[in-house]
Amino acid sequence: MINDTIAAIATAIGEGGIAIIRVSGPEAIEGVGRIFRSKTALQDAESHTVHYGNIIDPATGDSIEEVIVTLMRGPRSFTAEDVVEINTHGGVIAVKKVLDAVLLQKDIRIAEPGEFTKRAFLNGRIDLMQAEAVIDLIRSKSDRAFSVARKQAEGILSKRIQALRQTVIELLAHIEVNIDYPEHDVAEMTAAYIREQCGSALEEIGRLLKTANEGKILREGIMTAIVGRPNVGKSSLMNVLTQENKAIVTDIPGTTRDVIEEYVSLNGIPLRLMDTAGIRETTDVVEKIGVERSRSALEDADLVLLVLNNHETLHEDDRKLMELVEGRPVIVIINKTDLPNKLDIGEVESRFGSEAVIRMSVVAEQGMDQLEKAISRMFFEGELDSGDLTYVSNVRHISLLKQARQSLLDAVEASDIGIPIDVIQIDVRTAWESLGEILGDTAGDSLIDQIFSQFCLGK
Repeated sequence: MINDTIAAIATAIGEGGIAIIRVSGPEAIEGVGRIFRSKTALQDAESHTVHYGNIIDPATGDSIEEVIVTLMRGPRSFTAEDVVEINTHGGVIAVKKVLDAVLLQKDIRIAEPGEFTKRAFLNGRIDLMQAEAVIDLIRSKSDRAFSVARKQAEGILSKRIQALRQTVIELLAHIEVNIDYPEHDVAEMTAAYIREQCGSALEEIGRLLKTANEGKILREGIMTAIVGRPNVGKSSLMNVLTQENKAIVTDIPGTTRDVIEEYVSLNGIPLRLMDTAGIRETTDVVEKIGVERSRSALEDADLVLLVLNNHETLHEDDRKLMELVEGRPVIVIINKTDLPNKLDIGEVESRFGSEAVIRMSVVAEQGMDQLEKAISRMFFEGELDSGDLTYVSNVRHISLLKQARQSLLDAVEASDIGIPIDVIQIDVRTAWESLGEILGDTAGDSLIDQIFSQFCLGK
């Protein structure tokens, strides 16, 4: 039972049309009701109603702010508690005055980061997987990432994990009956039976993990390093992809001196772009630092876009870069195809393969479709499935699914070589607990606290 009431600003800090202060807990309605003046007393109002009035200074009785108050009685609210949301004019001073008045009320305190969502979890309204999806909704960088997060927040993926966990618990229960009551007339625990029962669970885990790479990319984006020697069009490509002048573009080699980062969505594929300084040998101290940072960004990248100049023959620095990125996920962009060809494209294709080489004119914005298709081929086996969006995208979930899979594989192996059933029980129970930790059923308090500490204040 949660006895105290929490309050926080639920909208972004700063100037805006409106701001919302959210209050949740047993004293939410009474507390706000004491400082809210309207035709209808808040304490007598029905759930899911909206009221116009004023927030009053509890010390002087003067009006602080003209507001709209929304009332939601538990358990029919996000937190499953009584919730009051106060809509005020946006702005730092107005919001602070209203929040201060709320916090002066008995048993109301400022909320911790993520505490509203944490209460929704603790009160059984959502599971831990759904709670984590709320963060993903907020941080989504593309329409598809948002859709994946929304499906998880709705509990679609949770239902699959729950069904999977039910399969494992039924096997566990059968094993425990054989251990505790061997004299009863129950099916004998044979290796074939354990393999069959574990097999169905392993198949479902396999299906879920098959989407893990795509899901993780949709959630976090593909860390993409744009590399090449100076003046081949890296910054121009960055500007075209972001549709902004994020990077300075000149004819002078070495203009970019640092790594410029920006998120973009390329037809639903989220890219975390890093425009790097041109990699070459240089005596310029500042440019040298930029080159070193470019090499570091290259090491961290999930994808490398190597830009070459179609209007020049291959330079020795080009060949060094080609050697540097060989063996990594790389797409070679032959830029400036609007100019006469001087580059030996055959040499490039012989090293990376024709599918990894794209001809583009960044200035004319030609070849963007081919770039998107090449990235889709590399990371999504040719296409993103927009219908089934039940991707596993959270690294924690992926890790726990792999742990559950390994435990079930250990159980099958143990049964095949005649390990006693009480030892096999440990592996099956471990798998069940790993799946439960995804949903929060077997998660420890420290893990739960750590997860919700990532939320913004007021969520």
